[in-house]
Amino acid sequence: MRLVYFTHSLQSCWNHGNAHFLRGVLRELIARGIDVAAYEPENAWSLQNLLGDHGAGGLEPYRSAYPELSSRTFGPKTKLEALVDGADLVVVHEWNEPALVAEIGKLRAKGGQFTLLFHDTHHRAVSDPEAMRAFDLSGYDGVLAFGETLAEVYRKWGWANRVFVWHEAADTRHFHPPAEEAGREGLVWIGNWGDGERTEELEQFLFRPGREAKLPLEIYGVRYPPDALALLEKYDVAYRGWLSNARAPEVFARRIATVHVPRRFYSTILPGIPTIRVFEALACGIPLVSAPWQDSEGLFTPGEDFLTAEDGEEMTRQLARLKRDPELRRSLAEHGLETIRARHTCGHRADELLAVVERLQCPSRVGGEGGTRPSSRGGWGIGPTITADNNPSPGQPAADHPLRERGKVVA
Repeated sequence: MRLVYFTHSLQSCWNHGNAHFLRGVLRELIARGIDVAAYEPENAWSLQNLLGDHGAGGLEPYRSAYPELSSRTFGPKTKLEALVDGADLVVVHEWNEPALVAEIGKLRAKGGQFTLLFHDTHHRAVSDPEAMRAFDLSGYDGVLAFGETLAEVYRKWGWANRVFVWHEAADTRHFHPPAEEAGREGLVWIGNWGDGERTEELEQFLFRPGREAKLPLEIYGVRYPPDALALLEKYDVAYRGWLSNARAPEVFARRIATVHVPRRFYSTILPGIPTIRVFEALACGIPLVSAPWQDSEGLFTPGEDFLTAEDGEEMTRQLARLKRDPELRRSLAEHGLETIRARHTCGHRADELLAVVERLQCPSRVGGEGGTRPSSRGGWGIGPTITADNNPSPGQPAADHPLRERGKVVA
């Protein structure tokens, strides 16, 4: 089997959380004997920022941790037909230009003998649906959504049984507890500031509770503007800057606990979708406390896999408990790690992806159950041809567009 994946960047995790998951799942697929090719655009924003801040040396942790992975770049003049030639499965991530998304869809619609999936790991479908209208998915066989609430958005847009929940997960080949425990102290948080989507929450559930629990806090991440840095200084937070995700396990190994502070969209409009840091932290055996977040899909067992806090005062109490109670820390670490290994590894997600492909290649198991693929006539995302008159809502389904039968892909 040959898989081609179009990503924003495989090399860079600078403000690019999807790279974490992609590296792990591609590694698992390669271990299963699958021929994997990853493509990223020339001068990708994330990679350019990483190189600008840290030079080529910033790529070394990734290269050392993932020697089996590589990617190639493409540009405006690249012939996409050559990149997908011989592919059995092509996956296009949502952080790509609409023109690329549309062109690959056209190749599929013109008879490309591969299954074509769109992979969405962002909240833009609800936070900026107009921007999503720029994507032409009329040639795509299905959508991979990183949570049930996002999948439901696509169902409302006409994708029915052709949208599949594909959560992120931990690469447990790399993210695991330290071989030998050393002394732990303080609190750590790894995350980017972003666009002010959780400023109040970070102060309420991380900065202030950390100080009040007398747990020194260090933070890693990027895009911290001057006002954010001033806020960190106010709470005596040690800001460490960018951290290669490949080095996160060694950082987690030194600290007593970490905190999950979801972006606002994932605690309100799209509940049930955790940041990938939850999977990675639990895989590393570090106790975690979560700010308000609804585990609507039952991914974890709150209270056993991690602690929860409904407000800042409770967060302070939970952090203080962890500070003084090594048995509680041990229990949480064990339960969280067990849950990851049982349900949320990149190996599990690799198996799920292959199952999606097999299902899509059996039309009676998708189309026969009422699944349709929105077509170019009123289907979701036809770029500038969409008007308020001919496409009143994103994802408006058109006539049935069943998959052509193809031979089953065997891994």
